[in-house]
Amino acid sequence: MSFWKNLFGGGSKAQDDGVERVLAEEVYKGFVVKSIEMRVGSEFQLAGVIEKEVGGEAKTYRFVRADRISDKEQLTALALAKGRQIVDEQGERMFAQG
Repeated sequence: MSFWKNLFGGGSKAQDDGVERVLAEEVYKGFVVKSIEMRVGSEFQLAGVIEKEVGGEAKTYRFVRADRISDKEQLTALALAKGRQIVDEQGERMFAQG
């Protein structure tokens, strides 16, 4: 099966091993916003992670968008911008379970 996955771009070894590759991160309004490498064939899917300690507990919010980008630098900039937008719109509510 892995032969077919590799032949048709079914993900990178790092993703197959369950390891996320952080391309960049920044602190924004007390949240840590990270751009994550998510390969889809020869392109990258826009994805990231937002983290913050709330009430003494580490909280994580993951986001994946439909946008696909071929340039890793552009991907990083867009993922960080999307993370900042999510923080501005939702704040700590993104961690609420519902």
